[in-house]
Amino acid sequence: MLELRQLHVLAAIAREGSLAAAARMLHYSQPTITHHLAALESHFGARLVQRGPRGAELNELGSTLLPHAEAVLERLGLAERELRDLAERGTRTLHIGTFPTAGALLLPPAVKVLLQAGVHVSMTEGELPTLLKGLRARELHAALVFSQPGDRLDLDDDFDLHPLLHDPLQLVLPEDHRCAGQTHVRLEDLRQDNWIGAADPGDPCDRALARACAQHSFQPVHTLRTDDYAVVQGFVAAGAGVAVIPRLALGTPHPDVVLRQLEGEPLAREISVVTLRTSAASTIATLMHCLDRQAGEIRRRWADADADADAGADPDTHADSVPE
Repeated sequence: MLELRQLHVLAAIAREGSLAAAARMLHYSQPTITHHLAALESHFGARLVQRGPRGAELNELGSTLLPHAEAVLERLGLAERELRDLAERGTRTLHIGTFPTAGALLLPPAVKVLLQAGVHVSMTEGELPTLLKGLRARELHAALVFSQPGDRLDLDDDFDLHPLLHDPLQLVLPEDHRCAGQTHVRLEDLRQDNWIGAADPGDPCDRALARACAQHSFQPVHTLRTDDYAVVQGFVAAGAGVAVIPRLALGTPHPDVVLRQLEGEPLAREISVVTLRTSAASTIATLMHCLDRQAGEIRRRWADADADADAGADPDTHADSVPE
């Protein structure tokens, strides 16, 4: 019969590269490690680990077993956390990840409903790599993420991806920029400008901009990078460069910048919620319903703002406010 300790031993050997190091990691004696490894290999009737003078590594069979062992351990860890929360709090805890903009504008109404239903909410804020890591480790039940259409998030079949919002990118220019008087700006007219981008060059918005610029035979030169969109607008207002900012993140525009559309195919990011298939199906369903409703409210607000702009409202002074 398989034991969880045997799976822990296999994972520790893979991570540490030797039986001695695995023993130290798990606070076992080395004979105990050897015993559990032998029992595991006996169960499968095959060698799983190749030992050598420099340590130990999983062979092909062991490497095939490893992801299954890790998945079992991860799901058990998640179950332990859920049961501990139920025992200690008397309520279920939902662990949710989010990036800052969604945490401010999409998530609060859902959290309010969950709290009223007696569900404790634990929130982790971070950029996409942090959130994906938390999902893969089963530390998060759900996460709000953004990506480019067609991006692969490399999540396994235990996760569902549900699109919420198509978030267009808007061009932000200093008010005295040579293109500030145009309603729609040609991207090729900005080839000599400096750009202000995200802290991570692999950010989906930066990648979308790079692909669009490549179609006009140039690459944007990023002279400043930050993930704080208020700082981005401040830099643009100071004349340090131009930028594209997701509409959801714009808030109240800086008084010394103007917002314009780029000509051609609209640039946008996709905001989605990733959920882990767990026994908390009703709680996840409540979260999804609230997020869908809030995303729909945001789309309606944008449609009203666009109708006002078409009717002659000043696009420079309009703020895309979103209700709580």
